[in-house]
Amino acid sequence: MTTNTYSSEWMSDFADPSTVGRYEIIRRLGQGGTTVVYLAKDRYIKRYVAIKISYPRSDRDRARFFVEAESAGRLNHHNIVFIYDAGVYKDFCHIIMEYVEGSTLKKFTHKANLLPVSKALEIVFSVCNALDYAHREGVIHRDIKPSNIMLDKANIPKITDFGIAQMTEHTVETGIGTPSYMSPEQLRDGVVGNESDIFSLGCVLYELLTGERAFSGSNKFSVMYRIIHKEPVSMLDIRPELPNILDTITKKALAKDPQKRYQTCMELAYDLRLALRGSTKIIKDERVKDVVDYVRHVPFFRDFTNDQIKELVPVSNIVKVPKGEVIVAEGEIDDTFYIILSGKAKVKRQDKEIALIDTGECFGEMAYISGDARIATVVADTECILMKISSTLLERSSQSIQLLFFKKFATTLVSRFSKASQNEA
Repeated sequence: MTTNTYSSEWMSDFADPSTVGRYEIIRRLGQGGTTVVYLAKDRYIKRYVAIKISYPRSDRDRARFFVEAESAGRLNHHNIVFIYDAGVYKDFCHIIMEYVEGSTLKKFTHKANLLPVSKALEIVFSVCNALDYAHREGVIHRDIKPSNIMLDKANIPKITDFGIAQMTEHTVETGIGTPSYMSPEQLRDGVVGNESDIFSLGCVLYELLTGERAFSGSNKFSVMYRIIHKEPVSMLDIRPELPNILDTITKKALAKDPQKRYQTCMELAYDLRLALRGSTKIIKDERVKDVVDYVRHVPFFRDFTNDQIKELVPVSNIVKVPKGEVIVAEGEIDDTFYIILSGKAKVKRQDKEIALIDTGECFGEMAYISGDARIATVVADTECILMKISSTLLERSSQSIQLLFFKKFATTLVSRFSKASQNEA
């Protein structure tokens, strides 16, 4: 009650500025808590921006506000609202960010206004890719919900409001999220990892497909109780026409135990990709875009352009391998190689473990380079999402693509030899 009174007092006394630095204020876009968001125009480069202004009541509030600038500002992804600048205006903190003209996903969570199933899946698939990128950059959003996902005029989703984000190396107290979309561990003040964002996104997916919240209640305490102790109603009970695979996917995303959820957003994206294939007829150009969006931020491909990744589509396939399954076996003759998009794999030689390969790394390249049989066995240490590439077909690709692969292979081999030497020492 005190916070609401305080918020209304400072907002009623706060006169809308005509300018903030070089930005000309046009109008208010919205307000909430202790923040006001304006549409503004950069007078020098004539670009429209959104300016979020907040009045911090303490040094802790000020630090928390700039967590958003620091966390989102380090990210560069087309499905994340871009942060241009941050600073202090009089007694207020402000963030200058990309202006997205459109609505939030909240508009499409009502039964009378639900999106087509394929469009809802495409949106959540794109959000998965953006969150996977953020997680690999060390940023956990912690407040994923429909109102924090914008849709621009072209229906491209953009995640916004990193106000309570957590950076893996950060120690600033970052606040709490919105109860209806919070994970059980978040409500218990437990360790919050990437799986918490996956739970929240599962809540968003459920709501987009059914028009009902996965966890509802008469007050926040009943909502919190349901999240911790109760399973949501099956989506098929609400919309029987939905494909069974969507109910299965959502249930896994909403598992109470973080270890039973999808472990990465890439894993969730893979299953959504399968569901999307089944819900609509995908033409070739859409499949190419799908794969580009799926792998463009994987470390292995950071030196590749979008056009070069598009060139890989005909020579590759994305596959899921369960934990414990042998991916390649010592002694077999095969010239395919793999890039790990999600998960980890163990390398064994004569039943002795010699290495652990992580997300973004490759394996199987030695058989391609040497033309000999496999010299080691690789086993999935966790559930893995792999990009499987036919080296025979790769040789028909452009020389620039092949040179990039050989450069990556050389870097990988040097790194592995260096690690081996250190272990021997």
